[in-house]
Amino acid sequence: MEQEKKIERIAVYPGSFDPVTLGHMDIIHRAAKQYDRLIVAVLNNLSKKPLFSVEERAELLRQATADLPNVEVDVFRDLLVNYVDQKKAQVVVRGVRSVTDFEYELQIATTNRKLNENVETIFMMTNPIYSYLSSSVVKEIAQFDGDVSELVTPEVRAALKAKLHGE
Repeated sequence: MEQEKKIERIAVYPGSFDPVTLGHMDIIHRAAKQYDRLIVAVLNNLSKKPLFSVEERAELLRQATADLPNVEVDVFRDLLVNYVDQKKAQVVVRGVRSVTDFEYELQIATTNRKLNENVETIFMMTNPIYSYLSSSVVKEIAQFDGDVSELVTPEVRAALKAKLHGE
């Protein structure tokens, strides 16, 4: 009897992660349990003005995920469906905080499906304790020297202080 070859389950979790928050980390930890390999893919969102460069964001993510052996961090500048194909992934993971997020994410997932019918999108509900949290909120609080210690990792907090206040 021939042994079936096991297909590696690969997922891509794309985002701008400017900066990565504990809400993002919640999704990363949970998705990493579901897939053999999780690729956290940092993109340059042309509609946003990032505080951190793509390379800085990727490095902060590498630090935050160092304890997760099946998680890798990468950068991409292509259409998501092309990137997913290139990585031989089967799934795109997206975190959803609210109905508003869902409507936006559904539009993107449907478009991706139209561009490549093999790309599936899985929505993960963010833990309710992070439902209010966004990178924009973190940056605004940090800009005014507010306490972000319960919103981001210590490395991100230090990077925010250095970037915004030269500390």
